[in-house]
Amino acid sequence: MTDSETLIGLPDFQITAMEKVGRTVMISASYTGTVSCPACGSTRLRMKDRYQRKLRHESWGTRHCVLILKAHKWRCQDCRKYFRQQFPGILKGQHATEAFRRQVFQDHWDGINRSRLGKREGIGAATVERHFQHFLRRQAAERDGGECPRVLGIDEHFFSRRHGFATTFCDLARHKVYDVVRGRSEVSLENYLSRLRGKDRVRVICMDLSSTYRAIARKHFPNAMIVTDRFHVIRLIGQQFLAVWRTLDPAGSKNRGLLSLMRRHGDNLTPAQNATLARYFEQNPAVQILYEEREQIWKLLLLRHRNARACRRLVPALLHHIHQLRNCGFAPLQSLGETLDSWKQEIARMWRFTRNNGITEGFHTKMEVLQRQAYGFRNFDNYRLRVVVMCS
Repeated sequence: MTDSETLIGLPDFQITAMEKVGRTVMISASYTGTVSCPACGSTRLRMKDRYQRKLRHESWGTRHCVLILKAHKWRCQDCRKYFRQQFPGILKGQHATEAFRRQVFQDHWDGINRSRLGKREGIGAATVERHFQHFLRRQAAERDGGECPRVLGIDEHFFSRRHGFATTFCDLARHKVYDVVRGRSEVSLENYLSRLRGKDRVRVICMDLSSTYRAIARKHFPNAMIVTDRFHVIRLIGQQFLAVWRTLDPAGSKNRGLLSLMRRHGDNLTPAQNATLARYFEQNPAVQILYEEREQIWKLLLLRHRNARACRRLVPALLHHIHQLRNCGFAPLQSLGETLDSWKQEIARMWRFTRNNGITEGFHTKMEVLQRQAYGFRNFDNYRLRVVVMCS
């Protein structure tokens, strides 16, 4: 590697002069590599004209660098075509080297906003965004998800007031976002899912208790088994039992200490907290029955890593609890029983398939950070591009 290549980071260039003008270093260089015709590859060329190209190069510390190259216009002796000389590391029609554009991309990626970065580098905020989008598209093309993953997570998240919600398709096996699509209804997702590649290879789909997503999965992923997300099932059961507790004891349900204890799983309570609940249950035996029923359902649903034979043994217990909920006298629990009954097959699969949508929810948190850093997105395509690159 020559000294010139070490300084400017481009191959086959020779520095001829350097001059400091204020904060800018002007570097004059000439290309020493072989020039060939882009049409036929011939090296039998005739020079027709000379000109200079001034290109912004990556900075040296706090000093800006401008690269001045001697370029030529050539005529090929074989195919008789004219062309302007192109240089390695510099794209056609650009006023900056790829090294400088990559530097701008990396600084913006690390959190420096467009206006501040533009002022520091002496370029416009729109130029910063253009360089950033260029490398985002390049990385998105390199990380193309290809066909659908075998284990897929589907969930919704809020995008904007104007566009509403978006649907996230997550590769749960590889812990990355496969794609983000605007909308969450079957009509809005129909066009995307109809041309999705590799739908037949999907084997497991994890989702919350959304009847819309279940209908979509049954229609577009015929070979996939639907598994409900354990977190959403446990949360729904806890919410409905708390609603009945508020009906049985309105005053006690407003006690923040008791509310905190009633929300937790019994195995996560300390002996002192269990004693507090026991004293409360002595005065409210109906609430104790309600609490014990919820604990039994939670313990049943929290089982995992079971084989097919063990799952078949657990099914009668699940159906028994669903029957009790549907025939009790409380409307919230009856509604819960109807919901669990319609999802009983997908819920039973939780015992065997341990995948859940916690990975997808984690990516949703990262998406919220991206939106806050950008002060919101108006263009969904730009938002999708950032998500696919930064969450894969």
